Amino acid sequence: MTSYYQCIERSYTEDGSCIAQYQPTEHAQGAWNDHEQHMAPATGILAHELTLFSPKPNLRMARLSLDILGLIPLEPFTITTCIIRPGRTIELVEAVMSHGGRDCIIARAWRLLTQDSSDVAGLEDVTLSQAPESLPAWEGMKVWPGGFIKSISVVADPKRRPGKGVVWISSDLDMVEAENTTDLVRIMGLVDTANGVVPRSAVAMSEMSWGFPNTDLQIHMHRLPQGKWLGIEAVQQYGKDGIGLTSAILHDTKGPFGRSEQILTLRPMS
Repeated sequence: MTSYYQCIERSYTEDGSCIAQYQPTEHAQGAWNDHEQHMAPATGILAHELTLFSPKPNLRMARLSLDILGLIPLEPFTITTCIIRPGRTIELVEAVMSHGGRDCIIARAWRLLTQDSSDVAGLEDVTLSQAPESLPAWEGMKVWPGGFIKSISVVADPKRRPGKGVVWISSDLDMVEAENTTDLVRIMGLVDTANGVVPRSAVAMSEMSWGFPNTDLQIHMHRLPQGKWLGIEAVQQYGKDGIGLTSAILHDTKGPFGRSEQILTLRPMS
């Protein structure tokens, strides 16, 4: 298999919604449980459907917000996509992943008007000093099981430590078999790994005293990403009442393009 998913069918309803049926491949397998999908490719496939649905040349995705309603089975599923708030300059589009009559993920994307804002452009996030090609391979992600982790290539800044650091991730797999994978979809399909690149808990799954799965993923982009490499400048923080937060500045090889946030539920593993 050279893709994360196979599209079985894509059809449209009378109200204009799109219903797509998918089969996940072994590469979409998750890290917490072997019978579930990893949230990273699940994000990618939802982004794929959102970009295909009723595109407009003057609008582009600026925010992708995903709420995880429960376990995402490694089994056939559907994605239903519709427009929640239509508009000429601002539009909200929703895609819902479902399995067996149960919704697994609700994804919503704001599409905003694009125009030339060069006169006021300016960034505070700083371009990373080292390109991914200059960094050593990092084996730390291999402590996580599952087909998705096996599918990615990872390098890291040697200064990376538990709780903070920079990691670059890429994948050569297509998101959907026999369908074009845009740079946006490819990189959106990697962002959820931010929660696993600087864990404060023990690195090896067999040694973890606390689990830290995320219940959401929020991605904001001041420009569209380019290329196949995602740079994650991550910080992971745990509170004292069972809730944590993973925050990241997101980069491609041209510089920063946005940020992500993930809220975590901290749970004893014993």
